Amino acid sequence: MICDDCKKRDAVVHMTKMIHGYKEELHLCDVCAKARESSEVVNEFSIPSFLTSILDANFNSNLKANYNAIIQCNHCGTTYNKFKESGRLGCDECHQVFKEKLNPLLRRIHGNSKHVGKVPKRTGGAIHLKRKVSQLKQKLQEAIAEEAFEKAVNYRDEIRALEEEINKG
Repeated sequence: MICDDCKKRDAVVHMTKMIHGYKEELHLCDVCAKARESSEVVNEFSIPSFLTSILDANFNSNLKANYNAIIQCNHCGTTYNKFKESGRLGCDECHQVFKEKLNPLLRRIHGNSKHVGKVPKRTGGAIHLKRKVSQLKQKLQEAIAEEAFEKAVNYRDEIRALEEEINKG
């Protein structure tokens, strides 16, 4: 292969650059490569910065692993790493200790980080009404954000009626 610059000597240095998704190849002889070395090759790729970025990435991943091992429930002694391995928390206080990491996990799995269990049919009337009010308030906020004020008025009126029913019961 002939040098792309001088078109005289055989190319001994082969460089490939990726610029905005396009591959650009450059084939240079040793003389032309030395001439370009001071301006182009050294400035675009710095070995120390490359090594530093690799070391930083490894350091950050090790730091996360150590942090997960350090987080521990004071009541039962369960660590976050132990929870990750077993999938079980040690006690009810673990929920509070691991809250920062559990909430995103629970949202991803269940769609919500708050447990909403079953309600007894006999005594659950007020609870059902409160849940309905909570849902309507959320819909009200969405309607206001979308500037659907007619819907918002209906939601507001329904919320008022349910709250009156809760207060009477």
